[in-house]
Amino acid sequence: MRKDRDIRMELVQRQFMEEQGVSLYRLFVGVYGASLYWMDTAELNDADRFAVCYRSLSAGRQRKVDSYLRMKDKKLSLAAGLLLDCGLSAYGLRERETEMACGENGKPYLPAYPRIHLNLSYSENMAFAVFAETEVGCDIEKVQEADMELAERFLHPAEYACLARQEKGAPRDEAFCRLRTLKESFVKALGVGVMLPFPFFEVRILSDDRAEVCQKVDRAVYSFREYRLGRYCASVCFRERECFSVNA
Repeated sequence: MRKDRDIRMELVQRQFMEEQGVSLYRLFVGVYGASLYWMDTAELNDADRFAVCYRSLSAGRQRKVDSYLRMKDKKLSLAAGLLLDCGLSAYGLRERETEMACGENGKPYLPAYPRIHLNLSYSENMAFAVFAETEVGCDIEKVQEADMELAERFLHPAEYACLARQEKGAPRDEAFCRLRTLKESFVKALGVGVMLPFPFFEVRILSDDRAEVCQKVDRAVYSFREYRLGRYCASVCFRERECFSVNA
């Protein structure tokens, strides 16, 4: 496992949102002006704190929170709103004052600020967000037992073969979670959602443990950053540049 996949806590800024009374974490990535934000929804277990956070956000985010029936999902949606608020504050903006829209396949964007790119993800009790100066996608998943039947249906054949070679138990479970987050972050960077089936592109793990994507969707080059947050795998995919063939 590469060292940069394990977040060193001394490199992470713990931010306290005084108005809302909660804390979250921020990591400056160092490429494309990108910053990662994440938050454990345990911060919202207190009913009074939940109410304060809820009132601090936009009516649109409040409606999203209200649309969920389970408190677990309400807290995840609220946490996502808080991450957006914190991320936007780095640009001198606030979530409740900034119009947010969704593309055709559900990817969020800021109509008035086209140079600010963002993405959200959540899993179990963790919300995760990224802000960058280029198209970006992110995904976070809690490591669980690898479902090989699911993997065979949804992974590229080469990915499945790689996964099947992993030792059963923790190594295979982590490899499965890693592939899921890498593939999902790429699809979200593209902004195509489920319109691009997972078997139609391949994520390759190179000999130095870096990940790359082999795809024919567009001419762009994409790169990944990967992290471990306790029992969670997180992946961020950046759209780097256009790659043109001299024979094109």
